[in-house]
Amino acid sequence: MALDANDSTLTTVFDTERESEALVVKGLLDSAGIEAVVTSLDSPQDLLPGVGGVVVQVVPEQAEEARAIIADYRNRPIEDSEFAEGSSV
Repeated sequence: MALDANDSTLTTVFDTERESEALVVKGLLDSAGIEAVVTSLDSPQDLLPGVGGVVVQVVPEQAEEARAIIADYRNRPIEDSEFAEGSSV
């Protein structure tokens, strides 16, 4: 069953300013068998300029596991990590 990005019951497990970062996290979760969706939080520029970002969401039952997978990946000693210091989970 495919997740719906408009489903208000989904839990955010990662947020970033960069879509590429969110897509890496989605791929990481997908490869671990956790279905995830990427949702843009960009607001119209005339309302709130500069506000936006991207979140990765999963079903609540898999949120803890997803966060653990993301944390494990971020803690790996990889020189070319896609994760910026300013990202948050």
